Amino acid sequence: MPELPLCLTRRDASLNMARFYSLDITADLFGGAVLARHWGRIGKTGQERREWFADPANARRRALVWRDRKLRRGYC
Repeated sequence: MPELPLCLTRRDASLNMARFYSLDITADLFGGAVLARHWGRIGKTGQERREWFADPANARRRALVWRDRKLRRGYC
């Protein structure tokens, strides 16, 4: 399993691209877990989206799905 929080970056000078994508899982007050995804241009505030899960294992599986998607797109 990947260690979280996880921060991936993608840079391509020919496309003027410098992006980041981070994943983090935190516990909520009711025994569940929250997967926070944060992305944007390096040096800027970016955007954030949160997903709530009843089980922390489900949140980790979802984080792996997002990690694999970003790795296929060229993030490292």
